[in-house]
Amino acid sequence: MTDSVLVEIALFLAASVFAAPIARKLGIGSVLGYLFAGIVIGPFGLGLIYSVYQVETILHFAEFGVVLLLFIIGLELRPKRLWTMRIPVFGLGSAQVALTGAALAGLGVLAGLPFLTALLIGLTLALSSTAFALQVLEEQKELSARHGRTAFSILLFQDLAAIPLIALLPLFALGGADTVGMSTLDALKAIGFIAVVVVGGRLLLNRVFPLIARSGVREAMTAAALLTVVTAALLMELGGLTAGLGAFIAGALLAESDYRHELQADIAPFEGLLLGLFFTAIGMSLNLALFLQKPLLILGLVLLLLAVKALVLYGLGRFSGLGDRPSRRLALAISQGGEFAFVILTAATAGQIMPAETASLLSVVVTLSMMATPLLLKLDSLLSSAQEAARTDFDDMPEREPGFVVIAGLGRFGQIVARVLRARGIPFTALDVSSEQVDFVRRFGNEIYYGDASRPDILHAARVGDAKAFVLAIDDTEAALRTAQIVRSSFPHVPVFARARDRNHAHALMELGVTSLRRETFHSALKLTEDILLGLGLSRDRAERTIDTFRRHDEERLANDFALAGDEERLRQRARLAAVELERLFTQDAAELDKGEAEKKAAE
Repeated sequence: MTDSVLVEIALFLAASVFAAPIARKLGIGSVLGYLFAGIVIGPFGLGLIYSVYQVETILHFAEFGVVLLLFIIGLELRPKRLWTMRIPVFGLGSAQVALTGAALAGLGVLAGLPFLTALLIGLTLALSSTAFALQVLEEQKELSARHGRTAFSILLFQDLAAIPLIALLPLFALGGADTVGMSTLDALKAIGFIAVVVVGGRLLLNRVFPLIARSGVREAMTAAALLTVVTAALLMELGGLTAGLGAFIAGALLAESDYRHELQADIAPFEGLLLGLFFTAIGMSLNLALFLQKPLLILGLVLLLLAVKALVLYGLGRFSGLGDRPSRRLALAISQGGEFAFVILTAATAGQIMPAETASLLSVVVTLSMMATPLLLKLDSLLSSAQEAARTDFDDMPEREPGFVVIAGLGRFGQIVARVLRARGIPFTALDVSSEQVDFVRRFGNEIYYGDASRPDILHAARVGDAKAFVLAIDDTEAALRTAQIVRSSFPHVPVFARARDRNHAHALMELGVTSLRRETFHSALKLTEDILLGLGLSRDRAERTIDTFRRHDEERLANDFALAGDEERLRQRARLAAVELERLFTQDAAELDKGEAEKKAAE
């Protein structure tokens, strides 16, 4: 191995070790960190990677990270789930590609481009970056939200749409360029290779993986997973299709496998490193010289691309039933250009379908649009927070007779309280600071009002002073503490029943004088543990007594630790002593139960 190769490896590992964590710490996401690192070390930056050919080679290798990402996505998509997603995938996905492609093509024609060139550019730029968008959404913890799932559905259709777009490139040829198209024979060959992957995968994978698992050689399982991905990708490429499609099909075939989670855990480190390398290579490929020559034109095109795609996506989000902010997040998350653009633009240039200058310009536009995505999402979050804080158009509160209950926060915890009160016919006023949550809960016929319970004027408007109880179920711990402080100082006669997220939150509430509180996961964890003890063969008496002993001991310790809050050394000492005391109690309980059972048998 040459010194230059070792230097390159060290540079890429340094980008993973330093650039990504620093960028995430700054709140702009690790993807943007990789891009900036690529710009710095690339041929248009410091020149540590000095050759454009090197960058292209690295980018080609790193695209395997995208292949692995699609394999993991396939693992997550069980057939039943994929069937339930058919409407957003093929409905919203096709609408997004068609509308965005038509809009961008129309603008291209207005700018003087030939129709076929404009159409190719429009459809190419209509595709977003699956790897980039999913990574950003996952970092923002929005991938499981409804708009995150909608984004994933649209991205999945785009990945499928990229395949025929690449295959049909010759139709866009200018001046009768002599290019090779996908003939009927080629199409049949592609279908045949898909069938080989699907049928072969079903016949072999679920038979081979159990054999490997029984061998007990962990690295063999990892190698088998990588071999599965590489083989499927290779077969797809032999069939004239994309490697990513093969990986996705292979993942989907294993989605029902008992080894799905183990495969995902084995593949994930490779996927993470190669995706980081992929984004770093994209940063290295950014032609800064071209950007400096035409900065206004390029920035204008970037803004135009983001605006057109965002408007289409926002409209589709609203049409599909998303609220204003989720539709905005959807629009910003996948409004960038995608990695398939580099593939299509390179192929279009090689086939004399598009001038090289145009392809280079659009490559810079796509790269910059990717870089803008995390920044736009961050800006949207800041603006949304500022708007929520500055809003004064809170709902008018209802007139109620004294003796009702006020519930602050109608999330997953507060909703359970509200449902029980409603079933018992006990009147309540529910407040929530999230307008999206208010709209969502109202759609199911629930009574809820938009208002920030940490503001004194809102609490007075809700007539907390006339309430029989105040339920504190706000997710945000800081907002919950502010609310508790206001309620305890302004309405000391109203009992507060609080939800605590953890021990520290519980101690903070106790310091404010809140005595009726429940840790949100404590009792559910105890109940599950009781089920586990029963499943392990303990008698119900022993299981219940064990759980009851632990509960009483932990609640006493919570109260005792409150006096030591802030003294970490004494808390550690108390924890060690508490563990010894708990073991003593368990031993004592076991002895008493054994004695009781012996006396019972003797009496019989």
